[in-house]
Amino acid sequence: MADRSGYRGLTAPLLLPTWVVIGLFMLVPVAVMAIYSVLTKEFRGGVIWDFSLAAYDQFFVTRGLFGDEAPQIEWTYISIFWRSIWQAALATLLCLIVGFPTAWFIATRPAQSRGVWLFLITIPYWVNLLIRTVSLKFLIRDTGPLNEALMGIGLTSGPLPLVNTNLAVQLGLFYSYLPFMVLPIYAAVERYNFAYSEAAADLYAGRWTILREIVLPIVRPGIIAGCLLVFVPSLGAFLAPDLLGGAKTFMIGSLIEEQFKGAQGNWPFGAAVAMILMSLVLIVLIAYARAATKAEAR
Repeated sequence: MADRSGYRGLTAPLLLPTWVVIGLFMLVPVAVMAIYSVLTKEFRGGVIWDFSLAAYDQFFVTRGLFGDEAPQIEWTYISIFWRSIWQAALATLLCLIVGFPTAWFIATRPAQSRGVWLFLITIPYWVNLLIRTVSLKFLIRDTGPLNEALMGIGLTSGPLPLVNTNLAVQLGLFYSYLPFMVLPIYAAVERYNFAYSEAAADLYAGRWTILREIVLPIVRPGIIAGCLLVFVPSLGAFLAPDLLGGAKTFMIGSLIEEQFKGAQGNWPFGAAVAMILMSLVLIVLIAYARAATKAEAR
């Protein structure tokens, strides 16, 4: 084994570029966003350097049009937040339902053909997300190929109203983030020792028993990683709601984007909503980390 004692003093210098990148491109933007979230909106746009929690108060509480009424819960933004959560959760579930069999299929192919299947999975990411979302809208619009095909074979008498619906948004999220589910699960299944399944079968265990009691516990880290990789970006997505949905499908990412548009945008409120969203994501990640730590301790 090579002697690594000579590299002990180089740990800090070697890690310095990593810390610089993390600081400049993650910590500094988050700090700027946190500062803007406690500033005051200027009437004509921009911000006033007067620290206040008004932006957070606006998210949770309403005091009427002129701000002189008794405070009440602001259900508008909370409902948008809830819609984002269940849309992201549903997209994660659909990606898991489709992604797990797909990953299993790829991992069980001959070694020389797995690269081809992975190549096919990653091809959509050669194209910008905006272009892919616009293309999906073209496919499902009233005069698009999907509706034309359904009417052509007689399954529908008229075009299905797919655009500007929750279903369209869900299709956009599913289409955008499915590879994020497939690849981690594939990595976990590829390392799975199929001798365990053979041993269980020799002991007269059924296929569903093997899947539930042996396969899923072993590949669970890949499943959890895939779920996080789909849920987190789906929660803050704004392209799919903007292009495929409408006012009734507004999500939290769209709400944040709207606050930074034009000179009349409300930057403190947009920053506050972004910080609330980031806090929710951190809670999910911390809960996963604690659960993983407890599982390892067992």
